[in-house]
Amino acid sequence: MQHQYADINGIRMHYVTHGAGEPIIFLHGFPEYWGVWKKPLEALGKDHWVIAPDMRGYNLSAKPAGVEQYHIEHLVADIRALADHLKIKKFTLVSQDWGALVGWSFVLRHPEYVRRFVTINITHPALLDRDLRENAAQQQASQYMLLFRSPEAEQFIMADDYAFGRQAMIEAARQLGAQISAEDEAEMIAAWKQPGAITGGLNYYRAAEIGPPDGQGGQGGSNLVDGLEPRQLQVCLPVLFVHGEMDPYLLPSGQEGLEEYVHNLTFRRIPDADHSVTLEKPELLTQYIREFMQEN
Repeated sequence: MQHQYADINGIRMHYVTHGAGEPIIFLHGFPEYWGVWKKPLEALGKDHWVIAPDMRGYNLSAKPAGVEQYHIEHLVADIRALADHLKIKKFTLVSQDWGALVGWSFVLRHPEYVRRFVTINITHPALLDRDLRENAAQQQASQYMLLFRSPEAEQFIMADDYAFGRQAMIEAARQLGAQISAEDEAEMIAAWKQPGAITGGLNYYRAAEIGPPDGQGGQGGSNLVDGLEPRQLQVCLPVLFVHGEMDPYLLPSGQEGLEEYVHNLTFRRIPDADHSVTLEKPELLTQYIREFMQEN
């Protein structure tokens, strides 16, 4: 694994590369960092060029001040600038959680860069917006988004030495059979403790104005597809949707109607996986990515 930095789109981005061949870019979620992809990077790096950045606001990448610096247009531009920096014309994009919201947003705005798209648990932003506005069960499951947008969010995440992430991510994944070493656990916690990293990650929620109705006039949804024309919401390139069926945050109802937006869609469902599929089932995930790339 080679650690590198790129000065792109007004920020300094840390990223890790491995291997050679057809390129694959991996986008992590919240509260994560590039290292959640370690096992897929090692396996797929044997015959591909794999690239995993720390997203803007996370770990060793720059953490610009101000919520507006985390608007979806900046997050999409970061990925485009990284690809241009690496002189990559076309790549496979693999993503989960917030990385997948950025991934979908990139595909909708710059489909010419993407050969194939893999999303883990996250549906098309237009369908997520629909469920956040209209589906009572998804609204209940997404109440945490309102907390994450609040001024109290940093204290909640950092309380008791980052107990939230330890329990919701690391311990939850271990209970589902994940093999997370003490070294990897320490590295993830160190990423959380980077100055400004928690605020950087939370600013994704704040800038997107994402969540269920807030009881103060907000109708729910997000601004992730604002400004896009209806034709831009259509996805013609191959999409693999990997669903950890035990995910309590992202309900299957959000997948209803996905075929109306995605015209080359493959589903892989994992009954005994939760939200953090990359940590819980890295070997199975890698297998699904390989099969998808071979078939498309």
